[in-house]
Amino acid sequence: MHSLLILLIYILAGATLGSLMLLTGIPAGPLLGAILGAGLLSVSGQLEVADWPLGTKTVLGIGIGTVIGTGINRETLGELQLLWKPALIITFTLLITGILLGLLVSRFFGVEKIVALLGAAPGGTIGMSLVGAEFGVGAAVAALHAVRLITVLFLIPAIVNFLAPMGSVDVTK
Repeated sequence: MHSLLILLIYILAGATLGSLMLLTGIPAGPLLGAILGAGLLSVSGQLEVADWPLGTKTVLGIGIGTVIGTGINRETLGELQLLWKPALIITFTLLITGILLGLLVSRFFGVEKIVALLGAAPGGTIGMSLVGAEFGVGAAVAALHAVRLITVLFLIPAIVNFLAPMGSVDVTK
């Protein structure tokens, strides 16, 4: 089968399940659905692995970065005046924890050190996968981050609803 047709089928699988996840009310449902749709198709072995045209991942990364960047405004910067200390504590705690976990996973589970370190890094799936690709381990890093992302997207909204004071937050809406 032609590589562009294979890519189109993967895109349709991701878009279909991503669109259906809009109906669930799960935060980031479309993202989760797209990951699951394309991932399940890939795991099924029914199609070859999608071959993305050169530069596509970079363009998509720029697009996602732009979407996130447009959410930063003067109000966000004002909030950072209050949140910069917790942001630094959270960042360095996640970095140190990620490094320690990566080293432990590498040692006790025999995972390549670079895969374990990048897989445990507190970055996004796309960013860490791109860094992993530069080291020749992008697919393994993407797999670790996809499991993390799917788990977090399913569990954190429920945990936030459970731990938040009654009626103050409902992240399923």
